[in-house]
Amino acid sequence: MKKLSNADSEYTVITQSKNLNFMESNEKKIMQEDCSEDSLGPGVLTLTNMRIAFDKTEGRIIDFSRKIGKTVLDVKLNEIVEVAKEGRLIKKVLIKIKSEGENTYKFGVFNTGKWEKEIKEAVSKFAG
Repeated sequence: MKKLSNADSEYTVITQSKNLNFMESNEKKIMQEDCSEDSLGPGVLTLTNMRIAFDKTEGRIIDFSRKIGKTVLDVKLNEIVEVAKEGRLIKKVLIKIKSEGENTYKFGVFNTGKWEKEIKEAVSKFAG
């Protein structure tokens, strides 16, 4: 990643390699995609062999840069209660997480079937 600065703020240009800010030594990235969540807005969804995370983003059209904001979702795979696809026209992958009650997140990813399959596989391997 390359950082650009201007008078108001610092922007991060995302290059081909996107990484989670703090990955553990035995953690491996399985999938990552720019997407949008219904209530959280645009960001980057990342699945590793240990957790799923969503980092907010904001883009700038002028110089095609993107500011990566804070991580708004970062949960261990054993906290995932349910994973499913939903929608007919606009398809989303639905993820239910147990933390202080149950939270449901709906991500508009490109290939919902692949995300659903990979998350379920990662959860079963993490539990086993």
